[in-house]
Amino acid sequence: MDVNSDSIYGGYAGSLEMVAKSLLDKIEFLRKAEVEKTGHDTVEFVSTRIKSEESMREKCERKGLPVTPLSALTEIHDAIGVRIVCGFLDDVYANVKHIRDFGGVEVINEKDYIRHSKPNGYRSYHMIVRVESPITDILGNKPGKFYAEIQLRTIAMDSWASLEHQLKYKKNVKNQALIVSELKRCADEMASTDVSMQTIRDLIQENS
Repeated sequence: MDVNSDSIYGGYAGSLEMVAKSLLDKIEFLRKAEVEKTGHDTVEFVSTRIKSEESMREKCERKGLPVTPLSALTEIHDAIGVRIVCGFLDDVYANVKHIRDFGGVEVINEKDYIRHSKPNGYRSYHMIVRVESPITDILGNKPGKFYAEIQLRTIAMDSWASLEHQLKYKKNVKNQALIVSELKRCADEMASTDVSMQTIRDLIQENS
Protein backbone atom coordinates (compact mmCIF):
# COMPACT_ATOMS: atom_id res chain seq x y z
CA MET A 1 0.00 0.00 0.00
CA ASP A 2 1.22 3.53 -0.77
CA VAL A 3 2.17 5.86 2.07
CA ASN A 4 0.85 9.10 0.57
CA SER A 5 -1.94 9.87 3.03
CA ASP A 6 -2.77 13.13 1.21
CA SER A 7 -4.08 11.19 -1.78
CA ILE A 8 -7.84 10.95 -2.35
CA TYR A 9 -7.11 7.21 -2.59
CA GLY A 10 -5.68 7.16 0.93
CA GLY A 11 -2.59 5.23 -0.02
CA TYR A 12 -4.36 2.76 -2.33
CA ALA A 13 -3.28 4.23 -5.68
CA GLY A 14 -0.64 1.52 -6.10
CA SER A 15 -3.19 -1.13 -5.17
CA LEU A 16 -5.53 0.21 -7.85
CA GLU A 17 -2.74 -0.07 -10.41
CA MET A 18 -2.21 -3.71 -9.47
CA VAL A 19 -5.92 -4.50 -9.72
CA ALA A 20 -6.07 -2.77 -13.12
CA LYS A 21 -3.09 -4.91 -14.20
CA SER A 22 -4.91 -8.07 -13.06
CA LEU A 23 -7.91 -7.14 -15.22
CA LEU A 24 -5.64 -6.44 -18.17
CA ASP A 25 -3.99 -9.86 -17.70
CA LYS A 26 -7.41 -11.57 -17.74
CA ILE A 27 -8.33 -9.78 -20.97
CA GLU A 28 -5.01 -10.66 -22.62
CA PHE A 29 -5.41 -14.32 -21.60
CA LEU A 30 -8.90 -14.28 -23.14
CA ARG A 31 -7.56 -12.76 -26.37
CA LYS A 32 -4.90 -15.43 -26.77
CA ALA A 33 -7.40 -18.21 -26.06
CA GLU A 34 -9.85 -16.79 -28.60
CA VAL A 35 -7.17 -16.49 -31.29
CA GLU A 36 -6.07 -20.09 -30.69
CA LYS A 37 -9.68 -21.27 -30.85
CA THR A 38 -11.03 -19.26 -33.79
CA GLY A 39 -8.06 -17.51 -35.38
CA HIS A 40 -9.82 -14.20 -34.72
CA ASP A 41 -8.81 -11.55 -32.16
CA THR A 42 -11.98 -9.96 -30.78
CA VAL A 43 -10.02 -7.01 -29.36
CA GLU A 44 -8.22 -4.29 -31.32
CA PHE A 45 -6.62 -2.69 -28.26
CA VAL A 46 -7.08 -2.25 -24.52
CA SER A 47 -6.16 0.64 -22.24
CA THR A 48 -6.41 1.19 -18.50
CA ARG A 49 -6.27 4.28 -16.32
CA ILE A 50 -6.64 5.34 -12.71
CA LYS A 51 -8.93 8.35 -12.38
CA SER A 52 -6.85 11.42 -11.56
CA GLU A 53 -6.90 12.89 -8.07
CA GLU A 54 -8.56 16.06 -9.37
CA SER A 55 -11.27 14.19 -11.28
CA MET A 56 -12.04 11.92 -8.33
CA ARG A 57 -12.32 14.84 -5.91
CA GLU A 58 -14.60 16.69 -8.35
CA LYS A 59 -16.80 13.61 -8.77
CA CYS A 60 -17.18 13.15 -5.03
CA GLU A 61 -18.23 16.79 -4.69
CA ARG A 62 -20.62 16.55 -7.64
CA LYS A 63 -22.32 13.54 -6.11
CA GLY A 64 -22.56 15.19 -2.68
CA LEU A 65 -20.19 12.68 -1.11
CA PRO A 66 -17.46 13.38 1.45
CA VAL A 67 -14.17 13.92 -0.36
CA THR A 68 -12.50 10.96 1.34
CA PRO A 69 -10.72 7.75 0.37
CA LEU A 70 -13.75 5.78 1.58
CA SER A 71 -15.97 7.59 -0.92
CA ALA A 72 -13.43 7.22 -3.72
CA LEU A 73 -12.99 3.49 -3.19
CA THR A 74 -16.46 2.34 -2.16
CA GLU A 75 -19.08 4.87 -3.31
CA ILE A 76 -17.48 5.83 -6.64
CA HIS A 77 -17.01 2.83 -8.88
CA ASP A 78 -14.74 4.07 -11.67
CA ALA A 79 -11.44 4.77 -9.93
CA ILE A 80 -10.15 2.03 -12.22
CA GLY A 81 -11.13 2.42 -15.85
CA VAL A 82 -10.66 -0.14 -18.62
CA ARG A 83 -11.43 0.55 -22.27
CA ILE A 84 -11.73 -2.32 -24.73
CA VAL A 85 -11.93 -1.34 -28.39
CA CYS A 86 -13.21 -3.95 -30.85
CA GLY A 87 -13.41 -4.17 -34.60
CA PHE A 88 -17.04 -5.24 -34.86
CA LEU A 89 -20.29 -5.09 -32.91
CA ASP A 90 -20.41 -8.83 -32.34
CA ASP A 91 -16.93 -8.67 -30.82
CA VAL A 92 -18.17 -6.16 -28.25
CA TYR A 93 -20.94 -8.46 -27.09
CA ALA A 94 -18.68 -11.53 -27.19
CA ASN A 95 -16.29 -9.78 -24.81
CA VAL A 96 -19.16 -8.69 -22.56
CA LYS A 97 -20.14 -12.34 -22.24
CA HIS A 98 -16.58 -13.40 -21.45
CA ILE A 99 -16.19 -10.70 -18.79
CA ARG A 100 -19.32 -11.99 -17.06
CA ASP A 101 -17.54 -15.35 -16.80
CA PHE A 102 -14.23 -14.01 -15.43
CA GLY A 103 -13.24 -15.71 -12.20
CA GLY A 104 -12.95 -13.33 -9.26
CA VAL A 105 -14.88 -10.61 -11.10
CA GLU A 106 -18.49 -9.84 -10.17
CA VAL A 107 -20.58 -7.71 -12.53
CA ILE A 108 -22.46 -5.11 -10.46
CA ASN A 109 -24.15 -3.10 -13.20
CA GLU A 110 -24.37 -2.97 -16.99
CA LYS A 111 -25.57 -0.24 -19.35
CA ASP A 112 -25.91 -0.83 -23.07
CA TYR A 113 -25.45 2.57 -24.70
CA ILE A 114 -24.99 0.86 -28.06
CA ARG A 115 -28.56 -0.32 -28.42
CA HIS A 116 -29.81 2.62 -26.33
CA SER A 117 -27.54 5.54 -27.17
CA LYS A 118 -27.37 8.74 -25.16
CA PRO A 119 -29.20 11.77 -26.60
CA ASN A 120 -25.94 13.28 -27.86
CA GLY A 121 -25.16 10.12 -29.86
CA TYR A 122 -22.72 8.50 -27.43
CA ARG A 123 -22.50 4.73 -27.85
CA SER A 124 -20.60 2.25 -25.72
CA TYR A 125 -21.21 -0.73 -23.45
CA HIS A 126 -20.50 0.00 -19.78
CA MET A 127 -19.89 -2.56 -17.05
CA ILE A 128 -19.24 -1.90 -13.37
CA VAL A 129 -17.37 -4.83 -11.86
CA ARG A 130 -16.09 -5.71 -8.40
CA VAL A 131 -12.71 -7.39 -8.56
CA GLU A 132 -11.46 -9.74 -5.86
CA SER A 133 -7.81 -9.17 -5.02
CA PRO A 134 -5.31 -10.61 -2.52
CA ILE A 135 -4.66 -7.00 -1.48
CA THR A 136 -6.44 -5.85 1.69
CA ASP A 137 -9.02 -3.20 0.79
CA ILE A 138 -9.94 0.02 2.62
CA LEU A 139 -12.60 -1.80 4.67
CA GLY A 140 -10.02 -4.28 5.92
CA ASN A 141 -11.28 -7.18 3.82
CA LYS A 142 -8.75 -9.73 2.61
CA PRO A 143 -9.15 -10.75 -0.11
CA GLY A 144 -10.11 -7.19 -0.92
CA LYS A 145 -12.81 -5.94 -3.25
CA PHE A 146 -12.07 -3.15 -5.72
CA TYR A 147 -14.42 -1.54 -8.25
CA ALA A 148 -13.70 -0.87 -11.91
CA GLU A 149 -15.61 0.44 -14.89
CA ILE A 150 -15.12 -1.37 -18.20
CA GLN A 151 -16.16 0.36 -21.40
CA LEU A 152 -16.40 -1.65 -24.61
CA ARG A 153 -16.87 -0.05 -28.01
CA THR A 154 -16.03 -0.29 -31.69
CA ILE A 155 -13.24 1.69 -33.35
CA ALA A 156 -15.80 4.13 -34.79
CA MET A 157 -17.41 4.66 -31.37
CA ASP A 158 -14.01 5.23 -29.80
CA SER A 159 -13.02 7.85 -32.39
CA TRP A 160 -16.33 9.64 -31.84
CA ALA A 161 -15.99 9.54 -28.04
CA SER A 162 -12.48 11.00 -28.27
CA LEU A 163 -13.73 13.94 -30.33
CA GLU A 164 -16.73 14.51 -28.04
CA HIS A 165 -14.37 14.47 -25.04
CA GLN A 166 -12.28 17.21 -26.62
CA LEU A 167 -15.39 19.35 -27.13
CA LYS A 168 -16.59 18.71 -23.57
CA TYR A 169 -13.38 19.92 -21.95
CA LYS A 170 -12.36 22.60 -24.45
CA LYS A 171 -13.29 26.11 -23.28
CA ASN A 172 -14.71 28.90 -25.44
CA VAL A 173 -15.40 26.76 -28.50
CA LYS A 174 -17.04 28.77 -31.29
CA ASN A 175 -20.14 27.40 -33.05
CA GLN A 176 -20.62 24.84 -30.29
CA ALA A 177 -24.28 24.21 -31.15
CA LEU A 178 -23.32 23.43 -34.76
CA ILE A 179 -20.52 21.11 -33.64
CA VAL A 180 -22.85 19.24 -31.26
CA SER A 181 -25.36 18.81 -34.08
CA GLU A 182 -22.68 17.55 -36.46
CA LEU A 183 -21.37 15.14 -33.83
CA LYS A 184 -24.84 13.68 -33.37
CA ARG A 185 -25.18 13.26 -37.15
CA CYS A 186 -21.78 11.56 -37.32
CA ALA A 187 -22.67 9.27 -34.41
CA ASP A 188 -25.78 8.07 -36.24
CA GLU A 189 -23.86 7.56 -39.48
CA MET A 190 -21.11 5.65 -37.67
CA ALA A 191 -23.70 3.44 -35.97
CA SER A 192 -25.17 2.60 -39.37
CA THR A 193 -21.69 1.87 -40.73
CA ASP A 194 -20.93 -0.44 -37.78
CA VAL A 195 -24.07 -2.43 -38.57
CA SER A 196 -23.16 -2.59 -42.27
CA MET A 197 -19.60 -3.70 -41.51
CA GLN A 198 -20.90 -6.44 -39.21
CA THR A 199 -23.30 -7.59 -41.93
CA ILE A 200 -20.49 -7.72 -44.50
CA ARG A 201 -18.28 -9.72 -42.14
CA ASP A 202 -21.15 -12.14 -41.48
CA LEU A 203 -21.63 -12.65 -45.22
CA ILE A 204 -17.90 -13.29 -45.72
CA GLN A 205 -17.86 -15.87 -42.91
CA GLU A 206 -21.00 -17.57 -44.22
CA ASN A 207 -19.46 -17.99 -47.65
CA SER A 208 -15.99 -19.08 -46.59
